[in-house]
Amino acid sequence: MTMTFTRRTALALSAIVLASTTMLTPASAGMLDVEKDELKFGFIKLTDMAPLAIAYEKGYFEDEGLFVTLEPQANWKVLLDRVITGELDGAHMLAGQPLAATIGFGTKAHIVTPFSMDLNGNGITVSNEVWELMKPHLENGPDGKPVHPIKADVLKKVVDKFKAEGRPFNMGMVFPVSTHNYELRYWLASGGIHPGFYSPSDVSGQIGADALLSVTPPPQMPATLEAGTIDGYCVGEPWNQAAVFKGIGVPVITDYEIWKNNPEKVFGLTKEFTEQYPNTTLALTKALIRAARWLDENDNANRMEAVEILSRSEYVGADAEVIANSMTGTFEYEKGDKRDVPDFNVFYRYFATYPYYSDAVWYLSQMRRWGQISEAKPDEWFDETAKSVYLPDIYLKAARLLVEDGHADEADFPWDTDGYRAPTPAADIIDGIAYDGRKPNDYLNSLSIGLKGDEVAGG
Repeated sequence: MTMTFTRRTALALSAIVLASTTMLTPASAGMLDVEKDELKFGFIKLTDMAPLAIAYEKGYFEDEGLFVTLEPQANWKVLLDRVITGELDGAHMLAGQPLAATIGFGTKAHIVTPFSMDLNGNGITVSNEVWELMKPHLENGPDGKPVHPIKADVLKKVVDKFKAEGRPFNMGMVFPVSTHNYELRYWLASGGIHPGFYSPSDVSGQIGADALLSVTPPPQMPATLEAGTIDGYCVGEPWNQAAVFKGIGVPVITDYEIWKNNPEKVFGLTKEFTEQYPNTTLALTKALIRAARWLDENDNANRMEAVEILSRSEYVGADAEVIANSMTGTFEYEKGDKRDVPDFNVFYRYFATYPYYSDAVWYLSQMRRWGQISEAKPDEWFDETAKSVYLPDIYLKAARLLVEDGHADEADFPWDTDGYRAPTPAADIIDGIAYDGRKPNDYLNSLSIGLKGDEVAGG
């Protein structure tokens, strides 16, 4: 709070000086007349909250006349509930949260997003015991190290062994509508491991499951693995790399290898907020776009500075060395097996910040695939739902203002898109099945494990 007050005071003094000299800077000339200037935003302690931290630390919020407090939240449910009640004005969210809330899965509220926070950034880690059981079945390269990507076919042999011994195979993910849940399920299913269904009467997500998935908050993943409560997990950074540093587990695959340049988090607001405070919404979107640009500019030249900022206790609070392991374009699998993954964290390249309808449709397709959407829906429903939650019009207005302000380039934004990415080719997805957001039911029908057509869980 002291830091926010000090910065606000400094900005106010600057404004007085400017007024007294009747001089206007380009930034102040372009400042929006915001309806609400004091804001509180929530986040979870993950490296992909970085755009919020950078927008704060670099003064981008203040450039827009916004005085922001950033507050870490205990878990994703608390974060969502506090946005809904208005205790938080907005938050770093799982991409599935605004969609699930809007359609009434779990919590009913109209949550929207004008800004996607990043691409990629997650991994799947298994315990040392599971890794040792997997190793005899791995293909190794000339250097003696495992060939990547590692497919779930290898893990299936371990899951089958556990089943034969009467042992459950337990895995953690961060929330039922998280990217992590869907990516973990996608990878497992691609190797013939059934991750279980949801139904209106059973929201455990474990109906018919070979591997039992349950919720564990991200910072608690390593300790839960070490305690033996779970045999593996899917989480964002730095909690996969933390397992490597602690020597308690081995990351076996990144989400970049599951689906190249997949969408990750979004910035979520209530629909009511965007309607009541349209200029404030534009202003905060401008600040976040600038932060994302800073994170990726000059071939990630700013990443070590970002690592130092994120390592602070008020943000992620993990060792800088652990955060740097993935934030600087590398990823360490088994201890000592560090590989170049330059796009492990993408914040701005590839139009990462644009809220594509096709990204929303993918999340909705996975909700339908695993029974969180219990009934069949026509393609039009997926499109309409995506358009009620993802707000590219606001994003492009903010982008246009940034270009006019000289803070972004015209080429940085997909001005002519209809909101759908080009279909993701089969080669970019772990199971070799292409994804076209315009045809969600065709996509669902192409997947061997999961609900399709009029099928229902348990039916």
